[in-house]
This record gives sequence, C-alpha cells and structure tokens, in this order.
Amino acid sequence: MAERGLDHWITEYWDTALARWVRIDSEILGTGHVDRPEDLAPGEFVTGGEAWVQYRSGLIDPDVFGVTGTGHAWGRAEISGNAVRDPAVLCKLGTLPWDGGGRMTAAYEDKTGPGYDRLIDTVAAVCARDDPLSLTRLFAYEDLAVPQRIVG
Repeated sequence: MAERGLDHWITEYWDTALARWVRIDSEILGTGHVDRPEDLAPGEFVTGGEAWVQYRSGLIDPDVFGVTGTGHAWGRAEISGNAVRDPAVLCKLGTLPWDGGGRMTAAYEDKTGPGYDRLIDTVAAVCARDDPLSLTRLFAYEDLAVPQRIVG
C-alpha cells in the first residue's frame, strides 16, 4: 500500500541560532512516528503548496492525500484546498482544516478547470518564497477569497 499523505497541521518558527525555519509537530511529540518531531526533516511534512507542486510534476498520486475518516476529502481537490489555505495561514489569517473560501467547494465538486489549476500553481510558487507582499496580493483573486465570516 502506498504511503498516505494525511491532512495535518504543524507549527513553523524562525530559529535565529540555526538561521532557518524549523517545523515542529506537537501532535506527535513522544510517539516515535518520526525521529525528531521537534525539528522535522525535509519531506516529513509537506505543505499544501508543496504537495500541489509534487502532484503537478507527477511525483505523487493525489488519491493518497486526504483526511482520515472521510470519503470526500481526498485527492487533487484536497491538495488544492490546502494550497489555498497556505497563504491565509502565512498571513496570520488562521483557518481551520474544514474552512473554505473562493472556489474550494467547486474544486471538490470537480467544477474547476485548467485556469484554476494554474492559479494554484501560482499560489504554491508564491508560498515557497519569502515575499510577504506577493502573499497578500494573492487575496485579490476572487477564486482565493477568504470569507469575512467562516461558517464550518
């Protein structure tokens, strides 16, 4: 069976002594799932944007990415949904895993096309850079809009 990419949220912080971002997974501290959950190794966690880039490059099977215990939150739409949430989180507009906005619902209903995929390509590229202005500019796209009021 292929390894699964399960929806999961982590914390990332800038460590001045190491001069790099450190990813920590507090949910699995002390479980032995990974060697160092307090400093995740590259590839032990991928963001929505990173998973999207891997999917678009043909490096992963999108159908192994999703939310445990659901039948609908798997595949390409789940990856794109997480990629859309990435800029919100990076701009401190914390969302919950089930929050949606823009065209996320349409993506789950398979009602988006190549244009939306290219927009998610842009989102993934912007989130991979350290460019706060470009991040905030993403919110100008109606397809990425974070609702004023989120109802889950």
